[in-house]
Amino acid sequence: MNILILSWRGPGHPSAGGAETATFEHAKAWVNAGYSVTLFTSLYKEAKKREILGGVNILRSGGQTFGVKINAFYWFLFVSHPKFDLVLDEFHGIPFFTPLYTRVKKLGWIHEVAKEVWWFNPWPKPLNLIPAIIGTIFERFVFSILYKRVPFMTVSESTKHELSNWGIPNTNIAVVHNGVDVVKVHSGKEKKKTAIYLGALSKDKGIEEALRTFVLINEIDKDWQFWIVGKGDESYVSTLKEQAKEMGLVGKIKFWGFVSQRKKFELLRKAHVFVNPSIREGWGLVNIEASSCGTPVIGYKVPGVSDSVVNGKTGVLVERGDTRAMANAIMAITGNKKKYNMLSRESVNWAKRFSWTKAGKESLKLVESI
Repeated sequence: MNILILSWRGPGHPSAGGAETATFEHAKAWVNAGYSVTLFTSLYKEAKKREILGGVNILRSGGQTFGVKINAFYWFLFVSHPKFDLVLDEFHGIPFFTPLYTRVKKLGWIHEVAKEVWWFNPWPKPLNLIPAIIGTIFERFVFSILYKRVPFMTVSESTKHELSNWGIPNTNIAVVHNGVDVVKVHSGKEKKKTAIYLGALSKDKGIEEALRTFVLINEIDKDWQFWIVGKGDESYVSTLKEQAKEMGLVGKIKFWGFVSQRKKFELLRKAHVFVNPSIREGWGLVNIEASSCGTPVIGYKVPGVSDSVVNGKTGVLVERGDTRAMANAIMAITGNKKKYNMLSRESVNWAKRFSWTKAGKESLKLVESI
């Protein structure tokens, strides 16, 4: 069987995240099962236009937002390529619209519907209103009209529920939870109480709300330190650092930038709590990574986060936007040793339920059924 994956980002892309990790892990599982897999994705600076990684044939062309979709359309229709038995159409706000130009079997692959994320796009004002308004209005119709008969694979019950509300039959939606690659490190918790934010430094991921939460914690107890781990647009990161200064967090907060996989797990294990104020997720892979380190997650009660965090067992969820409740939850669990140890222990047990081996077997079964 020949499988084609169309994705806006691929391995090595500087902005690749959990969704891209999941895509590549599934692709490798299908290759290991004896199938041929081609990943058509966007080109980025210094990337190879063609290469083979993990047995996956990777083709890169066009920019990540629109260029890759236009080039994929042209390549599929007018450039010589193998005959494919299945096309995986990956959604990140904008899909590849494969029902319009392919007749082969298709599988929609989506972590999350965009909804309010459209309003956090990086376009300058007032141009940012264009994708916000158009995306919000037309997103649901793309599903209900173009993809109504296409089977879907997603990562959480939250996304399945939202797809169902937009016209995709429940029987056409399979949930395959993401796995997790755990790097074992032997660090203990920091002597000083530590809260960590780890992820993309962007508004939709809640980085500014994380800063406000840190300020509230600092007002209650000065004996804390705060870590920001991840990368973002340089000018925006500079703005965040200035905000941190104005908020009185100088000497309390450290911006680590992008770190290696091993360093990431070392920091997660050293921290006492992981703060995740994202406005929505497909699943929240980083929550499981934090859980594997015995670090409870404090996040918003939103799609994805409420799937990957078991409220009251592996962390605490509060209403979206309530940074005061988030800070209070952090103080409550770190101030109660018995409660904290229970959350830490349950977090580790919860993370053990997820692996890429298991996820790959489930997605392989789905692919073969289609």
